[in-house]
Amino acid sequence: MIRSFASAKLVSVAAALLLYMAALPAFSQSEWNQNTSPLPTPTGPVNDYAGVIDQTTKDRLDKRLIEYQRTTGVELAVAVVNTTGDRPIFDYSLAVARGWGIGSKADDNPSALLFVAIQDRKYFTQVSRNLEDELPDGLVGSIQRQYLVPEFRQQNYAKGIEDTLEAFIRSIDQRSSGTAASPTPVATETEDGMSGGQAAYSAFCCLLIIFIIILVIFANRGGGGKGKKGWGGGGFGGGASDALPWIIGSAIGNAIGSSSSSSDWGSSSGGSDWGGGSSDWGGFGGGGDFGGGGAGGDW
Repeated sequence: MIRSFASAKLVSVAAALLLYMAALPAFSQSEWNQNTSPLPTPTGPVNDYAGVIDQTTKDRLDKRLIEYQRTTGVELAVAVVNTTGDRPIFDYSLAVARGWGIGSKADDNPSALLFVAIQDRKYFTQVSRNLEDELPDGLVGSIQRQYLVPEFRQQNYAKGIEDTLEAFIRSIDQRSSGTAASPTPVATETEDGMSGGQAAYSAFCCLLIIFIIILVIFANRGGGGKGKKGWGGGGFGGGASDALPWIIGSAIGNAIGSSSSSSDWGSSSGGSDWGGGSSDWGGFGGGGDFGGGGAGGDW
């Protein structure tokens, strides 16, 4: 009787878990829109939600990028967060670039977003379709490795960002005027490997389901004879079966917690430099014509 009750209990828990695992991806996808920014409305070209850019540098960069957009039509932006949670930085930065509408609404809308996740130690620059000739993926990756990575490793985040932006601007100007030398071919950095968190989560789910199925099989078979505390005896019915719902509940709670952690990107313990915004900035142009061009990496 006890054994049958424990088996039925395990089957019920396993069925509920399988339904949860099947529904979670659909739920997550419905909450995530690649064209909607997970960050709030920007207050200027440079938006620092991690508090790593000093106010003087931020003001200088805001002015520089605003003037550059007005003289060339190229709209450059920066977003710095603490973490992207369980979302790959490629997906996260692409949603920000599109959701913010960086670039004009005109047919020619060259633009780029330099995105940095401090705690994740990752960066990615999204380049719009109309700027890919001036900033091809290989060149973007090379510039970031030369100017951004060394400074970031020394925690000189403001300098790394400013030097990288200036290198982008020089390259755009040179290639637009035809004075730039052909860049040395380098390995293009894409989002390959950026979805490691999702792969790890899927593997965890599979292993957990297999483990539960094995437990159900052992429970149905029964362990040993009368009086033996095996898988089918009283030891299992009163111990592991009682603990199993708690273990599964903890795993589900952790999964939900990590899924919602990306909504905490805006909380910053390092300051609020972004609060005021630039007084002479009218907002991004509303384009957001990004197709996945660009490059990224870590430091």
